[in-house]
Amino acid sequence: MASSSDSDEVYKCSICLELFQKPTRIPCNHVFCEECLNPYITVASPSCPLCRITFNPKKRCRAKDVEKQMSSKKDCCVGCKKKMALSKLRQHTQSCSQVDSSQPKSEFKPAGPTSQKPPSNIPNRSTFQCPICGARNLDCDGLRRHCNTEHKMFAAPVVCPVCASMPWGDPNYKSSNFLHHLNLRHRFEYDTFVDYHQEEDEILKQVMAASMEDV
Repeated sequence: MASSSDSDEVYKCSICLELFQKPTRIPCNHVFCEECLNPYITVASPSCPLCRITFNPKKRCRAKDVEKQMSSKKDCCVGCKKKMALSKLRQHTQSCSQVDSSQPKSEFKPAGPTSQKPPSNIPNRSTFQCPICGARNLDCDGLRRHCNTEHKMFAAPVVCPVCASMPWGDPNYKSSNFLHHLNLRHRFEYDTFVDYHQEEDEILKQVMAASMEDV
């Protein structure tokens, strides 16, 4: 965590949950770190990670108003307690010797209400890496759209990264038709619809029901 104050949530990227680094605004007016946004603009029809509205990546721009606000607003480092501008705080805490490196890093949060309370050591089940080209930070919807756009002719068997991250998943099982599998089984976000503490049979029923509703 880069800042010690909850009041600075407005200056945190919704993707990495850290203070903005090179804040970039897209047409729907949401702001993200430039680096965090990059994976979302590599697909044919990129959509906002928050509101899902499709946008033209050429119309994104540097959020200079946010940069100005972060330069004038100050907070303390969680390690050395030194006070500095928010625009410098994230980079400072990454190298501050008094910041406890054993503290858990920020993780992605569910897009909707869920009854689950996962432990801190579970695998990342919010974003995934494309098993075909290696593109990172794709949620279920982003992975599905990416593969249908960039790899629609791909036919070799690969391991589904979504299934492999699940408690019931087999990280060694290769799907013979990955695109068909994605389109059939992963048309929704697991963190929103699934309670990982339920029995597998009940979970699979929810998976299929949600998948059909999200067509």
